Amino acid sequence: MAKTIQAEQSGFATIGIDIGKDVLHLVGFDHDGRITLRRKIKRLALVSTFEALSPCIVGMEACLSAHFVSRTLRKLGFEPRIIPAKYTKPFIKGQKNDYNDAEAIAEAALRPNLNLVAEKTQAQLDLQALHRVRSRLFSRRTATINQIRAFLIEQGIAVRTGSRALRNSLFAILKNRADEISPRMSAIIIDLHDDWSALDDRIARISAEIEEMSQQEENCRRLMSVPGIGPIISTAMVAAIGTGEAFDRGRDFGAWPGLVPRQFSTGGSTILGRISKRGSKYLRTLFVQAAHIIMMRPKNWERFSFGPWLAEATKRMHKNKAAAALANKLARIAWSILRHGKGFDAHRIEGFAV
Repeated sequence: MAKTIQAEQSGFATIGIDIGKDVLHLVGFDHDGRITLRRKIKRLALVSTFEALSPCIVGMEACLSAHFVSRTLRKLGFEPRIIPAKYTKPFIKGQKNDYNDAEAIAEAALRPNLNLVAEKTQAQLDLQALHRVRSRLFSRRTATINQIRAFLIEQGIAVRTGSRALRNSLFAILKNRADEISPRMSAIIIDLHDDWSALDDRIARISAEIEEMSQQEENCRRLMSVPGIGPIISTAMVAAIGTGEAFDRGRDFGAWPGLVPRQFSTGGSTILGRISKRGSKYLRTLFVQAAHIIMMRPKNWERFSFGPWLAEATKRMHKNKAAAALANKLARIAWSILRHGKGFDAHRIEGFAV
């Protein structure tokens, strides 16, 4: 105990935190690489515990509340580092437990050239939460629509594809084919329709709030000058990466949502496959949707510097492959605009470091 107190007074080189729901496990190394701190604390004791320690590097895995802990420790003078979980696994020794995890995090935090997770502000977390709620509501709405279709098919009634077709014909079907649909089943379908309408209202409210926030945020306004990028993509990107400081180049950001080909190299030869689909699935989906929207309007291509490239790409590629390539280009352009604080210029975009 005396050695631990003496070590805490002399300072640590690094401390690793394994963040749990109610408790935090701490493991600290001194400048000679010896473990001089091994403690479990309550979450509420975070501030009081670190106030008694001298500032040092503090590592933690990217998880729920990691950004809150990071901001709290930064205010106390520490240097927090949020590390992707996959980078800490090679440092785990012995069996997996909370102290071994904290020790592995502390060792990983000292590695040079480590790709860290950028610390998010509270505004970014708020915006990200809006996007997550909106995405969940979309999933619930799709599930509700599919359930209505399934119940109708069980009654031998098939409705043509599209939610609009189902909405416009639903009550006419229930009225005209009342002899085929039992009163109970009809009531169930009407209740599901009410759920559908309520979800539409909530999605509309959240989308309107996101759009309002995009108009207030300068970085979002710059991003929305890029073809295909509107309030949803711009706010999702700002919520995810802030000003893009975590990435050195546009192609690095393009790889983050998995918009680059898988690479397999051996014996000096390189084989490129389909897109990796690593990282943020949500952003990848949004950029691919934006690419498809641009491809639906070929008359507008000549307005953009990438128009000739896109025209050639659509000739030699399948439309989905061309959309993925265009999505990667849009992501790189968007990062460049976000990072350099410039608006989109259709005729000068090739000059950007994307």
